[in-house]
Amino acid sequence: MAKIAIMGFGTVGSGVLEVIRRNAAAISRRAGEPVEVKYILDVRDFSGMPDADLFVNNIDVILNDPEIKVVVETIGGTRFAYPYVKACLESGRSVATSNKEMVATYGAELLALAKEHGAAFLFEASVGGGTPIITPMHQCLAANVISEIEGIVNGTTNFMLTKMARENMGFAEALKIAQQLGYAETKDPSDDVDGRDACRKICILSSLAYGHHIYPQNVPTHGIRDILAEDVKAAAQLDCAIKLIARSHRAEDGTISASVAPMLVPMSNQLAGVDDVFNAVLVKGDMLGDVVFYGKGAGKLPTASAVVADVIDALKNGAKIHDSLFWRAAAPEDGLFTDNSHAAYYVRSKGVAAPVLAALCGEGKVVFEQDDMVAYLADDTCDAAVEGIGRKLEALGGHLELVLRRLEG
Repeated sequence: MAKIAIMGFGTVGSGVLEVIRRNAAAISRRAGEPVEVKYILDVRDFSGMPDADLFVNNIDVILNDPEIKVVVETIGGTRFAYPYVKACLESGRSVATSNKEMVATYGAELLALAKEHGAAFLFEASVGGGTPIITPMHQCLAANVISEIEGIVNGTTNFMLTKMARENMGFAEALKIAQQLGYAETKDPSDDVDGRDACRKICILSSLAYGHHIYPQNVPTHGIRDILAEDVKAAAQLDCAIKLIARSHRAEDGTISASVAPMLVPMSNQLAGVDDVFNAVLVKGDMLGDVVFYGKGAGKLPTASAVVADVIDALKNGAKIHDSLFWRAAAPEDGLFTDNSHAAYYVRSKGVAAPVLAALCGEGKVVFEQDDMVAYLADDTCDAAVEGIGRKLEALGGHLELVLRRLEG
C-alpha cells in the first residue's frame, strides 16, 4: 500500500482525491500497489466533511511520517508551495504538482534537488492541464532536437476569443461569461487575460526543450484586453482568427526568442480551429517534424488525472525519470527576448487618418476605418519597425492601440 499526502484542497486537490478513489483498481494495477491518501494539508476548517480525519494543518505531520512516499502539491503560487515542496524533496519524498508558477520560477532547482535526494519532481499538469505534453516531450521526442514550440495554452482566453468571434461580443462581456462558468477568476483574472499564465507555460516547455531554465521575466508578454469586437471581425475578413499564442524558437546558433501575444492565425493553420477551452501545442522536431498535442487545458478532473498519473510515475520510477526529465540552471537574460523576423502585421491606431498610417506602415492595405480608428495590414515588417511606427504616431498626435503579428499558414 502506497500512502500519499495532498497539500492544498482546492479544485485540483479535491479532484486528486476523487480520481484516486473512483479509479482505485486501475491506479493500483498501474502503480503496482494500491494508492491511498493518508493526509490532506490545508489550513482551512474541513471538520464538517466526511474526510475530516484526513486533514492536518502542519507539514511536519507529513514530513515525520515514513509511510508517505509521494506528496501532491496543489496549493498554487510560491509563498507556501515552494518551501513545502523543497522540504518534501529534501526528505526523499517525490512530489507531483500542477503549479505552473513554481515550476516556471524554480524548476531547475527543484529538478536538481529531486535527483540529489533520490526522488521525483513531476509536473505534467502544470502546462496542458489534462492534456499530456511534458511526458511525450521528454520521452517520445527524446531522439529529436526541438527548435520551435507554439500554441494555445490558456483555455480561459481561448474561450473568450471564441465567444467574441461567434457571438460578436466585446472583451468585458466575454470575460463576465467566463467568470460565471468558472473558467476565469472572479476576483482577479489578470493572470489569464494579461498572458502571465501562458508565459509560465511556454517557459516550462522551452526549458525542457532547450535544456536550460527560461525565465518568465525575459519573455515579452501581452494579453487580450485591447482586442475589440471590430478586430475580431477584421480578422475574419482577412481569413484569420485571433488567438493568444505562446511561442518560442531556438536558432541554429542557440539564440532563443520567445513571446506571448494575441496573433492573427490564418484559417489554413490548424491552431485557428482550436476553440473554446481547448489547448493545442505544436512542437517542431528535427527528425519527426511537426507534432500537435490537443485537449482540454483545464478543469478539475482532467487536471487531477494528470497529477495522479505523475503519482503513478513517481511510485514506479522514482528519481530514474530524471534521466530524461531535466534542465540545467541558468541565470536570467538581461532584458527581454527579441524576435526580428519579418511577417505581416495588423496594426490599429487612433488619432491619425488612414493615409498617414499607410505611409508609416509601408506596403499593405487598410482593413477598416471607424470614427478616428484605423486598422491596417502591413505586408512585411518586424517588431522593431512596429515600435518605430508607434513612436512616429505619438509624435503626430496619434496612438498605436493594437499590434497583431500574423502567423504562417
